[in-house]
Amino acid sequence: MNTFLYFILVLGVIVLIHEIGHLITAKLFNVYCKEFAVGMGPKLISRKFGETEYSIRALPLGGFVAMAGEEGVDDNVPFERSILGIKPWKRMIVMLAGIAMNFVLAFVIFVGIYAYQGQAVEAPKPIIVGTVENSPAEKAGFLANDIIKKISFSDGTSVVPKDFYEIITYIQMYTDTTTFLVERDGKELVISVTPEFIAEENRYYLGIEMPSATRVEISFLESFKYGALEVSNTVSSMVFTLTRLIRGIGLNAISGPIGIYQVTATQASYGLLNILYLMGLLSINVAIFNLLPLPILDGGRVVLTFYEMIFKKPMSKKVEQALMVVSIGLLLLLMAYVTLQDILRLI
Repeated sequence: MNTFLYFILVLGVIVLIHEIGHLITAKLFNVYCKEFAVGMGPKLISRKFGETEYSIRALPLGGFVAMAGEEGVDDNVPFERSILGIKPWKRMIVMLAGIAMNFVLAFVIFVGIYAYQGQAVEAPKPIIVGTVENSPAEKAGFLANDIIKKISFSDGTSVVPKDFYEIITYIQMYTDTTTFLVERDGKELVISVTPEFIAEENRYYLGIEMPSATRVEISFLESFKYGALEVSNTVSSMVFTLTRLIRGIGLNAISGPIGIYQVTATQASYGLLNILYLMGLLSINVAIFNLLPLPILDGGRVVLTFYEMIFKKPMSKKVEQALMVVSIGLLLLLMAYVTLQDILRLI
């Protein structure tokens, strides 16, 4: 029960902050907002303040701001007070405000955690400490104190890792042979290794041991720097992962609601700070996901508005509706796939 409450709390706060961003900017531009809802489905609680009805709905996933000019919303208001009646650049701000608020939420959470702890973790350098006995890494010839200079993957991608955490992010996306350029005793050599699948844990591994992270004492002001770095590193990792997923790489590594619930249960067992950290990570995930150029998402609506700004007219309704249907179909397929992946991990 506690895990379920944490799950609802984490997703609820993320959605609430996202929708508040839309609401504030819409009202700033005098757009009529009929309803502000957290959750989907039947209304549980509903109160009207001013011209906007505020509600909490039964299903704790999602939320929305019903603005004049959107499909299904009563348009019995002046056109200039609808989302379509304001200038396109203002409309884009309204669409992007939710995403911006998710980044702000993550930043505030990370800064708060660092300020509370008074410590930060310096990521370990890309230097191998050792290898697991009989692991792919040992068989490939890795040795302790090898410095990883570059990693090259089968699709032609090459990266220069700045720390060991980046290496973990990179190699978990690829399950085929990966080539490492390492420095050993001042000389460079190339080592190729293929990950091994552990059926019991449903994961691939190389068997490379990384050095321990270093904890450093930080001041309150420095917590802002480390909070920003946390956001930056998470965004970089997310963009790398997303660009691989679009190309069909690493699809087995993604999770859906079931997976998020499991992670929430694990983090809840470690305490409140871990739950807050998870909330920050998921908030960034939601922000980046919403930037995807699908018409059903904020990023897609921005693209449609940008089209209107360039060509001085809205996109054809038929084309827009066709794109909307396609985007809904893609999201449903993605949801079905990640749910199946989560279920297979449980079996």
